[in-house]
Amino acid sequence: MMKRKIKGWELGLLLIFGFSFSLAEEKPHIIYLMSDDQNFESVGCYGNSEVVTPNMDQLGRDGVIFDRHYNTTSICMASRANVMTGMYEYKTGTNFTHGNMKPETWVKSYPVLLREAGYFTAFAGKFGFEVEGKGPNGKAGMCEDDFDMWGGAPGQTSFVTAKNQSMAKYAKAYPHSTLSYGAFAKDAIEAALEQNKPLCLSISFKAAHKPADPDPQFDHIYEGNTFTRPENFGRENGAHFAEQSKQGRQYPRFTEWKYDTDYDGEMAKYYQQVYGIDVALGMIRGELEKLGIADNTVIIYTSDNGYICGAHGYGSKVLPMEESARVPLMIYDPRSASAGKELRCAALTGNIDFAPTILELAGLPVPENMDGVSLRPLLEDPTGDVRETLTFMNLFDAMPTRALTVLTKEAKYTYWWYGDDKMKPVEELFHLKRDPLEMTNLVSNPEAAPLLEEMRKNYDAAIRDWKEEAVPYNDYQQYGVLFDRSVPWDQKSVKPKASAGKKKPLNAEQKAERRKKRAESQ
Repeated sequence: MMKRKIKGWELGLLLIFGFSFSLAEEKPHIIYLMSDDQNFESVGCYGNSEVVTPNMDQLGRDGVIFDRHYNTTSICMASRANVMTGMYEYKTGTNFTHGNMKPETWVKSYPVLLREAGYFTAFAGKFGFEVEGKGPNGKAGMCEDDFDMWGGAPGQTSFVTAKNQSMAKYAKAYPHSTLSYGAFAKDAIEAALEQNKPLCLSISFKAAHKPADPDPQFDHIYEGNTFTRPENFGRENGAHFAEQSKQGRQYPRFTEWKYDTDYDGEMAKYYQQVYGIDVALGMIRGELEKLGIADNTVIIYTSDNGYICGAHGYGSKVLPMEESARVPLMIYDPRSASAGKELRCAALTGNIDFAPTILELAGLPVPENMDGVSLRPLLEDPTGDVRETLTFMNLFDAMPTRALTVLTKEAKYTYWWYGDDKMKPVEELFHLKRDPLEMTNLVSNPEAAPLLEEMRKNYDAAIRDWKEEAVPYNDYQQYGVLFDRSVPWDQKSVKPKASAGKKKPLNAEQKAERRKKRAESQ
């Protein structure tokens, strides 16, 4: 049951009239926290003794740590759409170079459904996508009017709090945006209680996105530190990866972002940004304790996608490798059987599961269109499972890097469909239990033939789902054929995205500005 300090006038009414206030005790408060570009190796409770994340580690000890959690698309726009709607990207129709979300999709998102059910809904940070008809003059825009309290910003937002219009009031006390979201959360909690409503708060931090800009007040945390490179670090540990995966920007960013020449410096900035989020998490949990509602508040902490950070000689995200696709997830429900027992869960989970989980926590039905499943049963029994397979996809960046991947608890299979005069379509198969660093492609190993056949069947099933369910807009239908491994390469053709007409050529200054914005946005 939720605890709250009763004000004097409320206590007087209780004594005089002998009735009680509900104070939203029937519904839990739900707080969803999502960082940006944070991989699982950046949190102490995931085994890294060189990072400082006391509040994330404590949240993990208090709740359940999920060890096999993946984003089904590893890039911010698509991932955030997946989270809100509980659907795979080919059903949200939302990603860079594809298009915006349709309003009929948005109305079935968890924030809309919870608000309709009486929740006080609040959002702050990087919204990440736009919905058609939600902007001025009927244009696409963010969904400010669909929340009771708004601290969101367009695009990538800014690390400078004053530059985020809806958060500017926090700029004096918190000039760096990361902690400003902790302050926003405190205000949202108090506002929900004042309105006697359960709270659904969603915060999307800008950290730890590049270009790195950590809060300078935490410079001392990693000053002068050196960090251990993972065993799969460097180009020599990526030679066995498909040539298709080396055609996008993830491959040159290993050197462009100086992982090869200044690993310690890059990781210090990265981990310092994560530390700022950890402090903000502490602010939020402190406020819940202060107001006496911590024992009726569910906290979900995760990231929109991982970050490769030099593994296998790559940088950035997008690709299906573990460092890019797999992210931290800690869920603490103080009412559950797992609370306070320091438990871990090995079930296969995905970002499409958050919307169903939040809806079930709120006591609401899960719409049939959602692909995800509720993780609440795993909070009661972390040894259980909720699925056998999960699909990961990339539909962004260079065409050769776009591909489909299927996962099980044991294995990962990718079909790299693209071929030309330099490369042919190929398969990758990794046994993640035996080879978590993905150092050995088992496709040509006779002993792995049964596993390969099983994963091919899982992949073919995912293709069938794609063909049946992909939206008929924003360039998603063609991938049902392009990714189909039964269709020969010479029978596939890439259809260019429809153009609105011939555009005026950009001058040198405009081209430079576009390159700058692209670098910052991804």
